[in-house]
Amino acid sequence: MDLSTAAWDLARATLSSAIPRRWSHVQGVAARASQAAKLLPPPEGKLLIAAALLHDIGYAPGVRLTGFHSLDGARYLRTVGVPERLCALVAHHSCARIEAELRCLSVELAEWDDEATELRDALWWADMTTTPDGQPTNIHDRVTEIQQRYGPDDLVTMFIQRAEPELVAAVERTQARMRAAGVSHLEK
Repeated sequence: MDLSTAAWDLARATLSSAIPRRWSHVQGVAARASQAAKLLPPPEGKLLIAAALLHDIGYAPGVRLTGFHSLDGARYLRTVGVPERLCALVAHHSCARIEAELRCLSVELAEWDDEATELRDALWWADMTTTPDGQPTNIHDRVTEIQQRYGPDDLVTMFIQRAEPELVAAVERTQARMRAAGVSHLEK
């Protein structure tokens, strides 16, 4: 079984009944990642799709330990034998470094390196241009939606406000690469 199929099976088993809306989001992120995967060599494209499928697994009951889903997901994936690079992509998805700082979990997140590659940018793009219900959106509406969902005093709102410039930059880099390669992508 290839990596993206195994990731689909694990994400579906972990999220679909426990957190159906999160599963919808994950499926939408994977669909977006499939578009961006065309920019990468096939093994890298499959890794991107697998990371998209697993990026929010840390929200699942039984996986969630610290409350920081990026870290919880990466740690869980390590225990089930997922390749370290995939664990690192999950750990650092969508500028998790900033949320780790706010949660005083930077040392723990440092178990994995943020690779800061085109693949990583494409993962951030896929996540940050997909609504909670799995529909395409744009980065600015997504940031606004997160702030509204969590409210003005929540740590996640503070995180997204601080991370916004880096997230926007990753999204813009990926969209520029897609345009240059003639890869179409839906946007709200």
